[in-house]
Parts: sequence; structure tokens; C-alpha cells
Amino acid sequence: MRLTLIAAAIAVPIRYFVAQPFIVNGASMEPNFHDQQYLVIDELTYFFQEPQRGEVVVFHYPLNPRQYFIKRIIGLPGETVEVRADGVSVFNALHPDGFRIEEPYLSAGLEVRVLRRFELGEREYVVLGDNRPESSDSRAWGPLPRELITGRAVFRAWPLSQFGILEQHVIPNP
Repeated sequence: MRLTLIAAAIAVPIRYFVAQPFIVNGASMEPNFHDQQYLVIDELTYFFQEPQRGEVVVFHYPLNPRQYFIKRIIGLPGETVEVRADGVSVFNALHPDGFRIEEPYLSAGLEVRVLRRFELGEREYVVLGDNRPESSDSRAWGPLPRELITGRAVFRAWPLSQFGILEQHVIPNP
């Protein structure tokens, strides 16, 4: 009994304050994340640092906060982001003329049909799915408020053939 209480005293705070399980639902993040994959989400990091461009985050869906979505951060607070057929361009204080972000995690020949321009506020992000034609993302419902971000995907637990730490594709300013 004592061992069970000690285990619970350790496990429960970790589960509720540090890491959370997440099951991918749908095809919006293919080919990097597939339907029914089991991920572990780091809920602690964003207490100490802000989300970075390229990180995969889990968040409360802005149109129904009881649902969770998974997408990749593309635009950061204070930036202007243009999603075009030929890629994504970012305009910010360091690059007032803009730069095109490199996205090596996308499939070749990806056709982007929904184009948008975003001017982000102080705590707003643009998030996009890796499978842009099949993704409900910022292009459909607008910028993501910071307070809706739960954490970042850090570990794939299922399927066992892909078990391990996820590669982070942080995209620095050029």
C-alpha cells in the first residue's frame, strides 16, 4: 500500500503538470504524424520559454475549446505571415522585406489551395498542418491565442516501430 501511494504521489503530478498523453486524430499532420499515433506532450517547457517556429504543439481548438488539435507553429507574435501557393513568407522587425521559411518536413509537391495573410498580435501564432490540403488550421479559423497552447509534442509512444523522441524542426530566422 505504501509503495502504491508513493508511486501515485510521483506519477499524478507528472501526468497533470508535466506531460500529457495525446492521440492523433485525422490526417492533417501527415506524413509526420498519422491517425491514432500516441504522443506525449511536454506541458512544462512553455512556462519557461515561448513557442518557437517549427515546433509541433497541441492546443485547445479556438472554435471548441473542449477539443484538442495538433499543428506546427509557423508565425510568431508581432509578425506578418503570408501563406502562398509557393510557400510561406514571414515579415518581422529583423526582416521587413520578408523571408521564405524552409519546411523540410512537408511532402514534395504539396498543393496549397487556401492562401491567407496574417498580421499577428502580441500573443498570437499562426499554426498550420503539415498536410495543408487536409488541415483545418489558422487559414480557416485565424491566429491561435497563446493561452490555448497546451504544450509541445516531444515523444512518440505508438506505434512501437516509431517509438522515441520526436525531432524538433525549429526554424530560425535567416
